[in-house]
Amino acid sequence: MKAAVLYEVNKPLVIEDVSLPKPGPREVLIRTAVAGLCHSDLHFMEGLYPHPLPAVLGHESAGIVEQVGSDVTYVKPGDHVVTCLSVFCGTCDNCSTGRTVLCTDTTVKMLPGVSDRMQWSKPEKLHQFLNLSSFAEQMLVHENAIVKIRKEMPLDLAALIGCGVITGYGAVVNTAKVTAGETVAVIGCGGVGMAAINGAQIAGAGRIIAIDTNPAKLQLATKLGATDIINPADGDVVKQVRDLTNGGVHHSFEVLGRKETAEQAFAMLASGGTATIVGMIPFGQKIELHGFDFLRERRIQGSSMGSNHFRVDMPRLVDFYLRGRLHLEDWISAKLKLSEINEGFANMKAGKTLRSVIVFDS
Repeated sequence: MKAAVLYEVNKPLVIEDVSLPKPGPREVLIRTAVAGLCHSDLHFMEGLYPHPLPAVLGHESAGIVEQVGSDVTYVKPGDHVVTCLSVFCGTCDNCSTGRTVLCTDTTVKMLPGVSDRMQWSKPEKLHQFLNLSSFAEQMLVHENAIVKIRKEMPLDLAALIGCGVITGYGAVVNTAKVTAGETVAVIGCGGVGMAAINGAQIAGAGRIIAIDTNPAKLQLATKLGATDIINPADGDVVKQVRDLTNGGVHHSFEVLGRKETAEQAFAMLASGGTATIVGMIPFGQKIELHGFDFLRERRIQGSSMGSNHFRVDMPRLVDFYLRGRLHLEDWISAKLKLSEINEGFANMKAGKTLRSVIVFDS
């Protein structure tokens, strides 16, 4: 198969010939249909997060089951599936208490540095990425890294659910548990931010404030549910939010992964409000908060992949789309061939796209 390989940080991906073995016990071989280009991949490409190299990146994907290994009962060849990097065991303490996204059982995960599931003709070990490696024509994954979906769901849109949508929507619904009538601010209107906005609308938030410097993205945010828009170029973001809401929001969501916006997310809270940090702040970077603000019961928390229960959440998101409540068509800026993947990431860095996807039959 063809796969996009990262050899060095800050270098282009290289298309190589790679092979996979047949699926072993509890493994599933998937023909990749679509893979989204996610900003998280870019963090690893730029060295902001460490990972052994060379590696096949990619983690937001959908495809069709080709083969299953022994003991696999969940899927069969021909099933349409969405992948998720938060593979779970179902029996560790976190899984048993309902936090499958924080599964600690390494027997179901392909740890960084373990590379025996992909081979090529070169002497270097080729590493799998986040249990998936979806920038490739096929994926060999644990059966607990996938969810079956309805075949009427378009696979190009289904792929978005596998990371960007579940991360933003889940942060609102699962992590923060936004309830009807509450006020919400979302800092950053990329793919994950749009999912948070759309998720807040589905949850019944009373006021949804979209914050971004890109006027086109702000305009789209209003279609997805934003009731107000703020451009940081117009002045102090925290002051603008406080003025709009008469003192601050119940919930803020930071989806850019920056120190300054994480601090703004906390500063724009009303008393008793909660800031949820969704973005990947660069490894080792710290944020600074005013200690006094905690006396008014303001809170700050993280969210991992939208605190998902993905075999429950993703089919529901598919239903939301098919019922017209999740507006995924508006998110795809470009459909690319695998050979165009570096161009796609360049456009992402330049802020020209909301979401680009690799379509493997193109």
